[in-house]
Amino acid sequence: MSVAALHVITRLTLGGSSENTVASILGLERAGYRCTLAAGLAASEADVIADARRRGCPVVDVPGLGRDVSPLADLRALATLHRLIRQLRPSIVHTHTSKAGFLGRLAARLARVPAVVHQPHGHVFYGYWGPRRTALYLVLERRAARWTDRVVTLTPRGTHEHLARGIGRPEQYVSVPSGVPTAALRARARPRPAARARLHLAPEAFVVAALGRLVPVKGFDLLVAALPRLAAAASSTRLLIVGDGPERAGLERLAHDLGVRRRLVITGTTADVAGHLAAADVLAAPSRNEGMGRAVVEAMALGLPVVAAAVGGIPCVVADGETGRLVPDGDVDALAEALVDLAQDGPLRRKLGEAAVARAEQFSTGVADAAMRAVYDGLVHDKGLR
Repeated sequence: MSVAALHVITRLTLGGSSENTVASILGLERAGYRCTLAAGLAASEADVIADARRRGCPVVDVPGLGRDVSPLADLRALATLHRLIRQLRPSIVHTHTSKAGFLGRLAARLARVPAVVHQPHGHVFYGYWGPRRTALYLVLERRAARWTDRVVTLTPRGTHEHLARGIGRPEQYVSVPSGVPTAALRARARPRPAARARLHLAPEAFVVAALGRLVPVKGFDLLVAALPRLAAAASSTRLLIVGDGPERAGLERLAHDLGVRRRLVITGTTADVAGHLAAADVLAAPSRNEGMGRAVVEAMALGLPVVAAAVGGIPCVVADGETGRLVPDGDVDALAEALVDLAQDGPLRRKLGEAAVARAEQFSTGVADAAMRAVYDGLVHDKGLR
């Protein structure tokens, strides 16, 4: 009889953590594990939920589970998770993201689940909240780590950042990347001329792409702020931001105030990531915090050099000077300088892009699936799970 696992994530939003979670579950199912995903389901995320179910991921609702702190809703979610665990009797509870990570691990402890895995998909130790809220999350993470058998980080740097803040012990940690289907991504990508024509971008333009939800932590305001200097050095420059979110109007206003509004294209959300990245010369990732940078790997798999902030797990992905350039967090001048260098040096772009394709394979779906299966197989062996 195969081992049952209950996965818990706060929300199934469009983005890296949700895609990584669903893909991991499908990989574990292929390896013989029986998985169920519990999440706080919202009508605004209906498309992501439907896609997960279509792909074969069983999803159940946990009413009250959401990102914001709400004592009554949180207690309701905790009670629901406890009942669900008692009903499904999983041998493994695997939590994802901060809120679900705490409530899910507490529910698993109360229900005496044999094995508990937590996967933070990054962290909230900087770049998100003020010092008081961050301090509260650190206290909760330190406590919950005591109830955890394995903490799965996206990169070794993520492990270091947790341990440096007193969360858990080194032997609890293992790194598993957010697996990117690199071959499938390349198969879906259009040739650059066709991709540009579809997006109404000139064939000769220097196109910088950025991908993600339009929220402050992604640092897209820094990229827009760098655009005037880049445009002065490369007159054909266009900035293609693929995504949507609450910062969209602010980014458009900033571009207008800086006199570069006509150079900025914001596409909104799309499932056709490959089709948009294929139109670009470079990917920029100026994040203030990033667990790994799934968009970074997707761009690298398509042969794009990357200019990224040296935060979170990004330095484990981008080899500075080999597959792209790393710049200090929040440094608009350094960001602009790195992009100008690539705009003016086509051979360098090609050299970095070719190396990026090979490096992206270290973060492929196959690598991630094998690593996650090893985590589960190790728990089954160590704890005698059935």
